[in-house]
Amino acid sequence: MGVRGALKGLTGDRRIAAMLGLGFSSGIPFLLVYVTHSAWLSEAKVPIGILGLMSELTLAYKFKFLWAPFLDRYDAPVFGRWLGRRRGWIIVSQIGVILALAGIAFGNPAHWLAWTIVFSLALGFAGATQDVVIDGWRITVAPMERQSLISSWAEIGWRMGNLVAGAGALYLADAYGWRAAYLCMAVAMAPGLVAALLAPEPDSDRGRPPTHVGFVETIVAPIRDLIGRLGPMAVPVLLMVAGFRMPGYVSSAMAMPLFKSLHYSNTDIATVTKLFGFGVALGGTFLASYIVPRIGIMASLVAGTVFGSASHLSLAYLALHGGDGGGAFWTFAATVSIDSFAYAFASIVLITYMSSLTATEHAASQYALLTSLCALPGSLLAGASGFVIEATGFVWFFVATSIIGLPVALLCWYVWRRQQAGAQPAVASAS
Repeated sequence: MGVRGALKGLTGDRRIAAMLGLGFSSGIPFLLVYVTHSAWLSEAKVPIGILGLMSELTLAYKFKFLWAPFLDRYDAPVFGRWLGRRRGWIIVSQIGVILALAGIAFGNPAHWLAWTIVFSLALGFAGATQDVVIDGWRITVAPMERQSLISSWAEIGWRMGNLVAGAGALYLADAYGWRAAYLCMAVAMAPGLVAALLAPEPDSDRGRPPTHVGFVETIVAPIRDLIGRLGPMAVPVLLMVAGFRMPGYVSSAMAMPLFKSLHYSNTDIATVTKLFGFGVALGGTFLASYIVPRIGIMASLVAGTVFGSASHLSLAYLALHGGDGGGAFWTFAATVSIDSFAYAFASIVLITYMSSLTATEHAASQYALLTSLCALPGSLLAGASGFVIEATGFVWFFVATSIIGLPVALLCWYVWRRQQAGAQPAVASAS
């Protein structure tokens, strides 16, 4: 995607501008469920073993495929009749995010951790639901030839929201406290609400609503279709998707505790990981969009998993040479930038590949299934990450997360070779 073409799409297509706002609101909740929140929990002296377990609060993002099919088939209460099925669910999920953020804000994890857990679970559910319905809107509102452009702006919007939820929340926490930070994050959902109200309605929402089949069939139909089209390559392809981001999920669960253990302030962390890292991540995004069409998606997958896993060695280096707070600021900036650039590159490659596997009829449900499959193994392993660090220390932990990527890279290579031999899995049908 060229920069000039992207800017032309933003100013000339109402769908692209709406996607930027919706991507922004999609990027806010996830960090506030755990990653940014872990800084608050660390300051509240929550033990590191419990911190690792708290990463399981993001499980809703891994199991969103269970309720995604129902969002494809049933209208949202109240708003569905007014705005259409998909935009109605977007508004309902955004309201849920706002209420959950307010609930977390009025808690205190140092004295009442259960309150924080309950509202964090609610935030994870609302945020995951928002992702599902925004993906559904994105896939149905634009034809396939526009999907690359609209997806690119979704990613840019997501990173902007991620910047606000990361750097913005940390800056606000340093200046005004965590309660004010979380309340401001609730207010920051406003652009997404406006985008949902002004977004064009997909043609599919104007027609006759989909047939309401049984409960089990609603869940099973997208899975059966996906596996049927993948054929004999279903197992290796799905294993590859499941393992591709596993090292990154395990590593990111303990990145913030590492930074805090090295005595970096919230402001330093925000500056490096979010403000400075925003440009670095965009660089990885644009590089991936340039590389994939030129070397092919499978070669890009191999490169992405090798690069992404090897980048965790930079965090191991930081654990060894990070110094004490601001005294090693540029070591901090350089090592985290390597990890951020690699993560952004690998993410775009994976998004492109998973999108190619979905069928139009079940696009939102199958995309939710694939993203859940991608996130679940790493999330489950991340729950034990704090206990591993207690036993081994940060350095060997991050070395181990790099090694995890080796069998995944071999699996990517195997699927690539099978495709070259004529066993290429089916991609999206025209529906």
